[in-house]
Amino acid sequence: MVDWSLAASTGALLVRSGPVVPQEEAELAVTELRELTVEAEAHVRQLTGLGEGLPLLPGEVVDRPGWVRAAAVGLDELTGRALPRSASGPFAPLLASGAGMQTGLVLAFLGSRVLGQYDPFGGPDRGGQLLLVAPNVVSAQQAMKVDGHDFRMWVCLHECTHRLQFTAVDWLRDYFADEVSTLVGDLSDSDGLGDLFGRLPETVKELRRSKAGGGDKTSAGLAELMQSPRQREVFDRLLALSTLLEGHADYVMDAVGPAVVPSVRTIRSRFTARRQGGGLLDRLLRNLLGVDAKIRQYAQGAAFTREVIDTVGMSGFNAVWTSPDTLPTRAEITDPQGWVRRVHAGG
Repeated sequence: MVDWSLAASTGALLVRSGPVVPQEEAELAVTELRELTVEAEAHVRQLTGLGEGLPLLPGEVVDRPGWVRAAAVGLDELTGRALPRSASGPFAPLLASGAGMQTGLVLAFLGSRVLGQYDPFGGPDRGGQLLLVAPNVVSAQQAMKVDGHDFRMWVCLHECTHRLQFTAVDWLRDYFADEVSTLVGDLSDSDGLGDLFGRLPETVKELRRSKAGGGDKTSAGLAELMQSPRQREVFDRLLALSTLLEGHADYVMDAVGPAVVPSVRTIRSRFTARRQGGGLLDRLLRNLLGVDAKIRQYAQGAAFTREVIDTVGMSGFNAVWTSPDTLPTRAEITDPQGWVRRVHAGG
């Protein structure tokens, strides 16, 4: 159990304050971010062919504590599908409070880094919410010394792509929620927990063999190796899906091109370098929280998207949104032609 209210208040209290900028500059950033989401999504729709007939809506601009609170609401809604809202037993409140404080610490760390987010389970009605974190966008733009308007549009293109993925593909939100519920439900099941510890000795041996042999498991986390076959199947599907979503958005934000973002090449070059930077403590925390693994997802997903579009065009790529069966598998993410052969056999 997680006390999500405590997680939200802890994270909002501990998250670092944003950069100090003149009021006029801050107001311009907030206004542009809100307005550019409408323009950005129109460009995304034109490029991808998705979302025809859907309303064009502005995003919501928040500060760092606002993002933390919103993220806690969305996570509560998502995990609440698989976990009971309350637990019994004398230690349940204590455990929920401890988990809430730990989650709050994680949200505080991420809250100073996230530029924007489309949360399909957030918002007042839990129907989806696009958030742009103004202080983080300003901080990143200043650090990279890139054009402010171009960078804000570039960020909006990425986040609007995510919103369009979930709003234009009518089955995607429920599919994602069901897969997460299955994974979380298995992990929280008491029998599953016993199995988890029962697999620990063999897991350690497998990890050692992988490292000694230089196999493809050397970069896998211990948690992944300890999964049961059923859990690993669900995890692989979720990993492939999230890699596709992030890579597709990364592809789109660059493919819209210099007509919309004149300095797009400069921004991409400096942003990629920034993603890989940071001090020792920052890199350690990013690794522990899986942020570095997510960064690799961007590159893998973008490469998959680019190669498929080069092979079968945008309409051929959009077959990926037909049903869960046409989503790429984890293996196909690094073998785009394998996905093309499976989905476009003979086409």
